[in-house]
Amino acid sequence: MPVALFLALGQIGDPAFRRPLLIGVLGAALALGLLIWGAVEAAAWAAAGDAAWLSWLAQAAGGAVGLLLAWWLFLPVAAAIASQLVEPVARAVERRYYPGLPPPRGASVAAQAAFGLRFGLRLLLIQILLLPLFFIPLVGFVLALLVSAHALGAGMVTQTALLRMTMPEARAAWRRQRLSGWVLGLLLALMALVPILNLLVPVLGTAAAVHLLHRSGGS
Repeated sequence: MPVALFLALGQIGDPAFRRPLLIGVLGAALALGLLIWGAVEAAAWAAAGDAAWLSWLAQAAGGAVGLLLAWWLFLPVAAAIASQLVEPVARAVERRYYPGLPPPRGASVAAQAAFGLRFGLRLLLIQILLLPLFFIPLVGFVLALLVSAHALGAGMVTQTALLRMTMPEARAAWRRQRLSGWVLGLLLALMALVPILNLLVPVLGTAAAVHLLHRSGGS
């Protein structure tokens, strides 16, 4: 499975990757920038009427909390946005590595868009629900990472499979690729923890999922 990710990394400079990458990053940055701003403003409101230094401290704490949340929630927000732009990435991978494929006849555009939105929202909800695990040293972080890896792998593989499969077929493809897909999700989840590198995760995940499906004969 790492081969699929290495192949995706080797194509990261492809022009077809730029638009989904840019839109995903800008959209997520805007949403999470608003989150940080909201956290600072909420802290300032809570400290209104207190001494100036206490108000400043509250705003700094609010900003720190907002920044932490933005770091943890960046991936699902970016994934939800980029999931609406999976096709150009997948087509670029297929043109380069699998030129003999027949024209795709997958799920409808509406079904693909709906799944992408559900995938992003589900991942966002999971990331939020996993936040309390960070209060359990080490074990909590590992558990959160493993759960995120499964959700991320399942979403990426299924979303990509829908380009050439119906929904039942895409779900069956995920079941066949569950282990490899989970490993892919784990690698992507680890990448998502690294600033700057996390910007590439939605696009790399899509490209790697294409390789995973085609190299296994799953599509």
